[in-house]
Amino acid sequence: MKKSYFAAVLTLTCLLGVGISAHAQDTEGVRVKVPFEFVAGGKTLPAGTYTLGRLSLEAYSGIEISSYGQGAIVLPIAVDGTPAKALKLSFELVGDKHFLTEADTPAGVYTFALPKAMVALAQSKDQGTVSSGGTN
Repeated sequence: MKKSYFAAVLTLTCLLGVGISAHAQDTEGVRVKVPFEFVAGGKTLPAGTYTLGRLSLEAYSGIEISSYGQGAIVLPIAVDGTPAKALKLSFELVGDKHFLTEADTPAGVYTFALPKAMVALAQSKDQGTVSSGGTN
């Protein structure tokens, strides 16, 4: 009788351990190298190697992008829970700035909104200074 209780406890412990490790890998993140400066979560981040990971197991949880003292948290506007076949980040170039717009990860595809104020600022810097004058 004691053997069957021991076997049941051992089985439950193993199952719980497997479940916990699977959740840890789900939020642990993936590494990606970005070869240029980019804007994510309202912050400008330098080129480098970054770790992307979900903040929690919730579908619409934020994505943390971090690297050696640099980082940002980005909230998705849309999430597709279908795992991506390959890790891919998509950017939109506005003026001279790259804005993170999508992250295709093993946990799903996350779409991010462009911050309107940042886009307006990037566009105004790209316009340059224009002056007009008249003659009397």
